[in-house]
Amino acid sequence: MIEQIQRLLRYPELIHGISTRQGGVSVPPHATLNLGFSRPDDPAAVLANRRRFADRVGFRLDDAILAGQVHGTTVAVVGELQRGRGAIERETTLPPADGLVTNQPGLVLWANFADCTPLLFFDPVAQAVGVAHAGWQGTVNNIAQVMITTMQAQFGSQPANILAAIGPAIGPCCYEVDQPVIGAVEQAFAEHSAQMLLRQLGKPRPHFDLWAANAHWLLQAGIQPANLIRMNMCTACHHDRFFSHRHERGATGRFAAVIGLREVHHAV
Repeated sequence: MIEQIQRLLRYPELIHGISTRQGGVSVPPHATLNLGFSRPDDPAAVLANRRRFADRVGFRLDDAILAGQVHGTTVAVVGELQRGRGAIERETTLPPADGLVTNQPGLVLWANFADCTPLLFFDPVAQAVGVAHAGWQGTVNNIAQVMITTMQAQFGSQPANILAAIGPAIGPCCYEVDQPVIGAVEQAFAEHSAQMLLRQLGKPRPHFDLWAANAHWLLQAGIQPANLIRMNMCTACHHDRFFSHRHERGATGRFAAVIGLREVHHAV
């Protein structure tokens, strides 16, 4: 039901997890652990799935925060006032923001995916966390850097201290792209980088490497190579484990990436 990143498990104050598509109650084509209210699935099934996922990761669903996702680069700084927004019902979802950051313990930041790239951030020094949703548009427009600069401005984070993880997403093996994407990549990246990111694999059109593109931005923003975690797991290749919009031609569910800081309860 969940994937966890071993490097992040070293920090007991950290809550994190990435759901698989298995272990829920939704029926095809959203079988079985669909976590997205945006899909034409039974809302009661989605809510039951969310509760199962939250229980398995180890947090209360009421403490989660979700924003609308529109393939942009807006990053929202959230706190106590936003606790629970979008977690139980779609109507309370925060306004569009493809990135969320906080330094408040007890809150869990949540974003949904089905081929786009999950980016998780953790600053163990400033004690701050973030999650971002990076499809091709968020990637070429560098939401990775916006996340880091927001953490710097809001929490005093130093990029060299931040751990950044690139979660499961459609890989360069499967992400064949057309001219609008090709043009955006060529414009966003230097010519040499664009050639490396648009791979010619013997197919009519090149394949865009979302993993490498986000890694490029993260390293350029000051993330240390030793602090960059890459899962290198293709959601289209592993559509039995993750929902894949491309492989299932849009008729599919959503998996989630979550991150938060545990509340510390002091003895009296």
